[in-house]
Amino acid sequence: MQIVKDSKRAVKLAKRVLKGRRAYFELKGLLAERGELPEQRFRVGVYFADSDVNIYQMRQWYAPLQELAKTHPVVLIARNAAGALQLMRESDLDVAFVPKVTGIEKFIDTQQLDVILYVNQNTRNFQMMRYGERWHVFINHGESDKMYMTSNQYKTYDYAFVAGDAARARLAKALWQYDVESRTMAIGRPQTDHLGGEPAYTPDDRTVVFYAPTWEGDRPAASYGSVLTHGETLVRQLIATGRHRVIYRPHPRSGVVSPEFGAANERIIAMLAEANQADSSAQHVYDESPVLGWQLRLPDVAICDISAMVYDRLATGRPLMVTRPLSPEAEVDEGGYLSVCEWLDAAETPDIVAVLDRVIGDTVARERLGEWSTRYFGDTSSGAPTRRFHAAIETLLDRADAERAAATRE
Repeated sequence: MQIVKDSKRAVKLAKRVLKGRRAYFELKGLLAERGELPEQRFRVGVYFADSDVNIYQMRQWYAPLQELAKTHPVVLIARNAAGALQLMRESDLDVAFVPKVTGIEKFIDTQQLDVILYVNQNTRNFQMMRYGERWHVFINHGESDKMYMTSNQYKTYDYAFVAGDAARARLAKALWQYDVESRTMAIGRPQTDHLGGEPAYTPDDRTVVFYAPTWEGDRPAASYGSVLTHGETLVRQLIATGRHRVIYRPHPRSGVVSPEFGAANERIIAMLAEANQADSSAQHVYDESPVLGWQLRLPDVAICDISAMVYDRLATGRPLMVTRPLSPEAEVDEGGYLSVCEWLDAAETPDIVAVLDRVIGDTVARERLGEWSTRYFGDTSSGAPTRRFHAAIETLLDRADAERAAATRE
């Protein structure tokens, strides 16, 4: 048995190495074609040390960063060849590929880089954070009540951009001697100002259900994924009605840890394809698009696992259900929105049609959604989150200027 496991690991490692080499040579060609980035152009950088496996963490920031770049040029600082290649292909932002620490040092020597933004807690973040005379800012890749959102790692950054009052209360409760007031800046959810795009279906009188489960998680406490426990049944029931349209957007890491989870994901995808073949008007969607927009804004109801997707939908104020984890080991913080959300238990999935009809028609629940949206994100009116994001960046740039001026006087 151990020999089989070792063989599988070896094959997996070989594939990863081959993929990395291919990405490196393609990236090298693109960088040569582009040429060197202009010196002293960037005061704002975004650090990303991961491969393309976690590119979803960057994707949700593309549109806000593109908007920011109109005022302050933004550079994406990438450490992994596959990640850098994906960023160059799809971000429409300048990318600096610095695989080695010496490359970081050389790049820093050519740019002022007063503000460095981080979207995750990769351990290689510390290789960038060693450099002082700049602000290191955690911006995260979503807003949720998962335990990840109260990591003590927040303390390693000079500042954190958080969504709103709920995030501040969460951090204040969980972290010892962390000055939430001075080290966090509430910016809302600037992504909500970019929920555009054309839907991958023709709108009609069908009820559109957005089902966006998370992955299986890498430990029992984070086993929030519902694909195995809820997903197959609820999708099958909705397909059978002939009056529902399913938009299925599984987490890109689905099946990475659990083959059974991955197999269930593939069965759901196959179900949707078969339903579309049987009835071309159904237009069910398996959504793999790189960015979120219409998927959050248009569906009549969303079904999400405990993840940032819950809060992305919450920001729209539209009907929403949250799947309740079946595993007793999954940590659920029911002190925030999850204390009042519409839960979907696995046992309810055979009756999902009636459940969704109730949720969609509940006007009191919709009013409650609006109240919680404000608590989590503040002012969600069009343009307000973007203005707060830009104002936070301006504040830090001004503080950098002040620190530099004070050092000169000394």
